[in-house]
Amino acid sequence: MRALLLVGLALLAAPSPAAACSPVPGYRVPTNLDLTAAADMILLAVVEGPAAGNGSDAMRVRIRPVAALKGDAADAPTTLPVGLASGDFALLSNPYQLEQAHPLAYAGGCIRTMVPRGSRLLFFLRRQGSDWLPAGGPFSRWAEDALTDDAPWLRAVRFYLRVLALPEGERAAALEARRGEWRAMADDPVAQLLADEVGRQIAGPNPPLRAELPPPPEE
Repeated sequence: MRALLLVGLALLAAPSPAAACSPVPGYRVPTNLDLTAAADMILLAVVEGPAAGNGSDAMRVRIRPVAALKGDAADAPTTLPVGLASGDFALLSNPYQLEQAHPLAYAGGCIRTMVPRGSRLLFFLRRQGSDWLPAGGPFSRWAEDALTDDAPWLRAVRFYLRVLALPEGERAAALEARRGEWRAMADDPVAQLLADEVGRQIAGPNPPLRAELPPPPEE
């Protein structure tokens, strides 16, 4: 708790171009199912250190791809445009938090902009020209630590990929069935977390962060 408080205070005091982030009226944080569907690539990778070079490479990290859950592994990037975290900023994701994004996403930049060396993360990426960029938009779970193969976040995303591979008319039933299976494991707290997570996808789109602007007055 003390480390998280220090991080929050430091980020509030530090000038950053990302501090101006302000989602437009009507913006909805994508559900995790929507995030999975929209990403061009979902890559499990280990952060090895800073990318070589200066200038634009100063805010890039070097990664070692482990597996492409979605997309072509042969096309996976070896660097990403995110900074290397250290000290109080080197926070790992809470492995049992499947709804909110990493705490650093709420510290001004709207997305996680720093990752610790040595951590293994699940990156949701979109292609822009020859580069790979964060997918999902503000406050999405585009980069969350998944240190073990049975991490709840990995289990959820792999399930969503199987759901998305089904015909659209069969997806709702698949979500309901899996939620019921996990909910029936009453003595397994992780299964209950996963059932709650699937329930959020069944509930549909997230509410907008800010209401739409009213229409201009008629003349």
